[in-house]
Amino acid sequence: MTAPGTGAPPVLQVCLNGTRGPGDSAAVPISPESLGESAARAVAAGAREVRAHPRTPCGGTSLSPRVLAPVLDSVRAAVGAPVRVTTDTAAEPDRGRLLERIRSWDVLPDLVSVDWHEPGAEEAAAALMERGIGVEAALWARTDGPALFARSPLAPRVLRVVARAPALNRGPETGPSAEAAARSLLAGLEPGLPPGTPVLLHGEGDGAWPVLRLARRLGLAARIGLEDTLLLPDGTPARSNAELVTAALAGTS
Repeated sequence: MTAPGTGAPPVLQVCLNGTRGPGDSAAVPISPESLGESAARAVAAGAREVRAHPRTPCGGTSLSPRVLAPVLDSVRAAVGAPVRVTTDTAAEPDRGRLLERIRSWDVLPDLVSVDWHEPGAEEAAAALMERGIGVEAALWARTDGPALFARSPLAPRVLRVVARAPALNRGPETGPSAEAAARSLLAGLEPGLPPGTPVLLHGEGDGAWPVLRLARRLGLAARIGLEDTLLLPDGTPARSNAELVTAALAGTS
């Protein structure tokens, strides 16, 4: 397993919002303008990639070209960093319609994450590749995604694997348990990865910070942001994505 960019520091991606909304935290950006502003501050704090979930005016996630394009345009105008989105079922539950969405985009993301355990993952990845869009395979712990990916003829063509460790909620045992779960996930993925495949490792919820620490120690790409956690390492609520990025890079996590 390798980190993207030989000789460069491991990538830190900021995941701006996910499916969270203002009810989770007032800091979560929703509109194209707020996503651009949040991305700019996070990149200024040290993030090298941006991941965003395009949202409709009423707050729902969507991959409609009318929703996606303004987000991509806003973030790109604010930062020079690559912009990633995802094809997960929260963004488009109708898998047939997802392919229509991909083929109808007039503004293209730099990279799209495909959750390999979800129905129609290979078809979505193939449609993205046909359009010249980079694909990263999201392989979740405790799903059949890793096994399906290992057998996929598209595996050698993905640009990166995103290894998602499970969320754990075990009080004071969270740190060690989250790290152990992440190590187990990586060990399970290793035999099925094409040689040299870059890996981004991340956790969520209580596991976000322990897994980020592990990724940094292993020299793997990592991510942090309000999609994965609303809290700083000391348990206080984060006021912005930039604050989370600063904490991740300061070594205080």
